[in-house]
Amino acid sequence: MPYLMGGFPDLDGSLAVGEACIDAGADLLELGVPFSDPLADGPVVHDAATRALAAGADLRGVLRVCEALATRVPVVLMVYANTIVTRGPEAFTDFAAAAGAAGMIVPDLPHDEAGALRAACDERGLALVPLAAPNTPADRLAAIGRDARGFVYTVSLTGITGERSRLPPELGQTVARVREATKVPVAVGFGISTGEQASMVADLADGVIVGSRVVRAADEGGVDAVREVVAELAEALA
Repeated sequence: MPYLMGGFPDLDGSLAVGEACIDAGADLLELGVPFSDPLADGPVVHDAATRALAAGADLRGVLRVCEALATRVPVVLMVYANTIVTRGPEAFTDFAAAAGAAGMIVPDLPHDEAGALRAACDERGLALVPLAAPNTPADRLAAIGRDARGFVYTVSLTGITGERSRLPPELGQTVARVREATKVPVAVGFGISTGEQASMVADLADGVIVGSRVVRAADEGGVDAVREVVAELAEALA
């Protein structure tokens, strides 16, 4: 599941990046909605969001990208809570559903405050995908797992997104805890950047999410570089 920033380097460019990911073997996509204060994101994704906004990207444009890509693979929006709150959960989920989104990830929305959005998503056939971290307490993890839709986005480490030279040694234990708490698939993101790392994660989890490496490729080498990176990751998981 590659991540791409909607509107980066511009709207047409982000659509081309998404198509390159699919052509190279992506099973589904995580499409970021640019936001000015993306607190879960490291410098690569944060910079992409800033540049997308400067280039004029907005929600309507990103949803057009979603609509085009969703004809080929499921697309999960990665969106910060303020973007939803300013429109209201019903209106926002109407927009997302109309654009063909399969679901959404809202990294700064606490589970305790997600009920209204989850209900709106359920009514429209969207999956509200929760996040779980290595330090999520057992009782909270049980609640997250019970209410999960689509899959549980399992954060490999405590911190922000970004490439890492090695994966946390306790990742297997983290994934096992999440598996015990839910009936939906478990996907792992944060820190994965190489085929070797992706293969290691695939031995533990049902899905592998790669963000910063793909965004960096888009910045440094454009569509061709993205296609090469995603192909390497897909081959490692074959």
